[in-house]
Amino acid sequence: MDRREFIRSSLQLAIAAAAIGGTPWLDLTALASPAPLTPPLAVRKGKDIPTTVRAAVTALGGMSAFVKAGEVVVVKPNIGWDRTVELAANTHPLVVRTVVELCLEAGAKKVLVFDRTCNDPRRCYVQSGIAGAVEGLKSPKVSMEQIDRRAFIDVDIKGGIDQQRWSFYQPALDADRFINLPIAKHHSISTVTVGMKNIMGVIGGNRGTMHRNIAEALADINTVIRSDLTIVDATRILVANGPQGGQLKDVKILDTIIASPDIVAADAYSATLFGLQPRDISFIVAGAKRGLGTLDLQKVRMV
Repeated sequence: MDRREFIRSSLQLAIAAAAIGGTPWLDLTALASPAPLTPPLAVRKGKDIPTTVRAAVTALGGMSAFVKAGEVVVVKPNIGWDRTVELAANTHPLVVRTVVELCLEAGAKKVLVFDRTCNDPRRCYVQSGIAGAVEGLKSPKVSMEQIDRRAFIDVDIKGGIDQQRWSFYQPALDADRFINLPIAKHHSISTVTVGMKNIMGVIGGNRGTMHRNIAEALADINTVIRSDLTIVDATRILVANGPQGGQLKDVKILDTIIASPDIVAADAYSATLFGLQPRDISFIVAGAKRGLGTLDLQKVRMV
């Protein structure tokens, strides 16, 4: 039984427990598999965003290396803020659309796109441009949905340092594949926000409490939601006043896409875009210590 099959069977047991009055919970931490010792990392640059995204994914073996025919795929961008594209608060809509297209081309049965936003979800989905880009595909296999707050389930996090239990979005747990699409941004608490922090968009509860020990909290939740592929939108980055931004003077155009199956390596490379070293970022260090990936870019295989 692989990880996704285990999750589905565990969800059925948890739902059955809830039906008879128990508290639904899952323990998925034991499923965390070690990251490859020399993970591949693709960095591509170009002003044509769809072409650049495709080039980065092709360098990793193509989307078929991550998504198989008949699978349900979650594509998780950052849609957290009521901001327009040029303000670099959310993932670029063309990055999202292109990744969804690649999933469909690989044979995905269903592609779900969602985020638990910080501002009003309806405005975030529209203002970000992501709703229009995804819905413009007009595919019955693609669902651009707002988070259903009833669809969270408690998960025990064995080995959790900051959190031992938290609620996670069931569709994210239940999908066959999880593709993480963060934008690289400055963050007032965590210094930067990239892939590991983007997982906060699929958890429930009072997320603000996690900022008290952000490094270990992010490592905790990333042991539950494992990203099969992380594609970082660095077409433009927010270099100050993040994560919400709001001023064009804080935006830097880089025309860059970073992709890796190793979320820590993707975040580590992204840190260098801000003039930082991976070891400067506490959550990257914590993720590496937990075996979620490698922060040593000398041990990454550039492809």
